[in-house]
Amino acid sequence: MRVALYFGSFNPIHHGHLIIANQIVEQENYNELWFIVSPQNPFKNESSLLNANHRYHLLQLAIEGENKLKASNIEFKLPKPSYTVNTLVYLKEKYPNHQFDIVLGSDGFQNIKKWKNSSFILENYKFIIYKRPGFEIINDTEAEIKEIIGPQLLISSTHIRELIEKNKSIKYLVPDIVNDEIKARGFYKASKKETKE
Repeated sequence: MRVALYFGSFNPIHHGHLIIANQIVEQENYNELWFIVSPQNPFKNESSLLNANHRYHLLQLAIEGENKLKASNIEFKLPKPSYTVNTLVYLKEKYPNHQFDIVLGSDGFQNIKKWKNSSFILENYKFIIYKRPGFEIINDTEAEIKEIIGPQLLISSTHIRELIEKNKSIKYLVPDIVNDEIKARGFYKASKKETKE
């Protein structure tokens, strides 16, 4: 089975993530794409992160009914912070007959050499790169990459969180079901309270 691995905090999941994922499975003929929710990204400020289980729940809501898109909380069981290399090794042991490729934005790919054991990852995995506005796709590594051409949407989770804190609408930026759940649970409010468990 060919599986594309889309790593991220998904804080929260939004239409930009979903459009990229759908484009990859449809155009590149992957059997599935797995959203790997990172409980603690070593490059991100943990204080801005919604509880990992809540982010995973919002992701599950967003892709409900999609046969080729899967939500994975596999990193919840692994040591923190979440290093991609540890997850890849674990997945290869658990699913030895799967072919795993990595989905990454052009901004993230520019920082690939800063990753833990980056040389191992670059030598052993193919990358599906989607262009992010302002970040060219520059491959100065030995990695095999495939560039995805698609809409460059200026949607970011950071901007969505800022809108929520200011009591502004995030309609059309996230699926309606995700928007409804964020409102109902009071996620991302300035008080940082994750209420209504």
